[in-house]
Amino acid sequence: MIEVAAKPGRSWLHGLIEPAGRPSLRRHLLSSLLVPLMMLLVVESLVTYGGALIYSNHVHDRDLADDAMTLAQMLSQEDLGGKVSPQARFLLEYAPEGHNYFNVSSLNHGLLAGAPELRPASLKGAAQDGEPTLFTTMLGRRQVRAATVRIPNLHDPSDQLTVTMAETFRDRHQRAREILLLSIPAQAILIASVFILVLYGVRVGLRQLDPLTARLASREHDLAPIGDADVPVEILPLTRTIDGLFARQRGMLSLQERFIADAAHQLKTPLAGLRVHVERAQADPSKETVNDALQHILRLTQRASRASSQLLALTRVQSTEPGDAAPVCLLDLAQVVPEMLSVRVHDAIAAGVDLGYEGPSGPVWIDGDRISLQEMLDNLIDNSLRYAGRHSILTIGVSTLPNGSPCLSVEDNGPGVPPAFLERLGERFFRVPGVAEEGTGLGLAIVQRIAERHHAQVRYLNGSHGGLRVEVAFPPARTSKTAG
Repeated sequence: MIEVAAKPGRSWLHGLIEPAGRPSLRRHLLSSLLVPLMMLLVVESLVTYGGALIYSNHVHDRDLADDAMTLAQMLSQEDLGGKVSPQARFLLEYAPEGHNYFNVSSLNHGLLAGAPELRPASLKGAAQDGEPTLFTTMLGRRQVRAATVRIPNLHDPSDQLTVTMAETFRDRHQRAREILLLSIPAQAILIASVFILVLYGVRVGLRQLDPLTARLASREHDLAPIGDADVPVEILPLTRTIDGLFARQRGMLSLQERFIADAAHQLKTPLAGLRVHVERAQADPSKETVNDALQHILRLTQRASRASSQLLALTRVQSTEPGDAAPVCLLDLAQVVPEMLSVRVHDAIAAGVDLGYEGPSGPVWIDGDRISLQEMLDNLIDNSLRYAGRHSILTIGVSTLPNGSPCLSVEDNGPGVPPAFLERLGERFFRVPGVAEEGTGLGLAIVQRIAERHHAQVRYLNGSHGGLRVEVAFPPARTSKTAG
């Protein structure tokens, strides 16, 4: 069970330290939130580092361009005479900004100082008005960022100076890392605060289940529906599933109570008769009385045995709602019905009934359960053998109705059933008034229930020869199949 209410003395952080062996909704919610939050911290750190690197590049580019412009203006005011003065070289080599590389070139004198490989391949990008140009290039195996500027030599109007200053990206990345390290604690604190708030929200939110839990705990044997009154929307599917389970349990309990009542109803008379004949045999131990009592006892035990068997069969078919156990076997009625009839021939001969079969030459396909169909057909045959009488004719037929529905029919030429009682056939314990034969009134109820499980319809009609005709119309098979 998921605990939804905090017990006295429990820490509000209990959701994080619950035993891992038992499933916990709280722990699942928090873990599903913690992982995205940690991923968010990583993504936020990457975004922060990217933004810090862009800012660092912008600042360093501006400083690099300013330094190149300042040194170019300083050199343009000196009479270089084809070389850089020691003072200017000192500033270039020991610049406090930490520039690593430089190049000073003259239009008339060529390279004056610095690394010759740093000279840009083309100086067309250097503005004529002295604006510096920034570019990225490779210096050996190192990538550097450079700023170049070209200005006139004030001591020689025919000459121009080109000053290029470059630096590696080490300082830029170092500044970006420093900014990242400064921002990570604040971001971690923010995410930790969000997580704590989420933890508190989950704890408070799960308290909404407390009224429902208390209401269910107060029940003892009540299987009434939970309802939707105080149920959060998120767990409505769960409570409705539980309501469905309660409904099935109520049905099973009702079925058990009905079975007990039916058993008491059906076994009361045979048991009372058994007691009477046993007492009669004890009171008069003569051979004739004992033999007669034993004959009655045998008949009553057979009646009780049949009643109990049919009660169990009815309970078995009633334990499944219509359509719950959908048949999946493709059956050919024209083939399986004759096979089922073959095992009842001896019963028909013993009852003095002419048992026959009429069916098409081709297949008649249905989706059905062979065992249930055998039980259905047995009950229909037993009903006719019991009530049609000796020397009657019983015909089992398989056909296809005009609407395409496969049909199983059982017709006899016995006394039949008055039209006023045809609609009541199939009710539990209903027996046509005036019938002398003993019965339980459960056979046709079993037939009715099995038909419902197959989505079939049962019709009770007067036969063409005065007896009873029972038709079971099945829906056409969902799976097509041709005879081999």
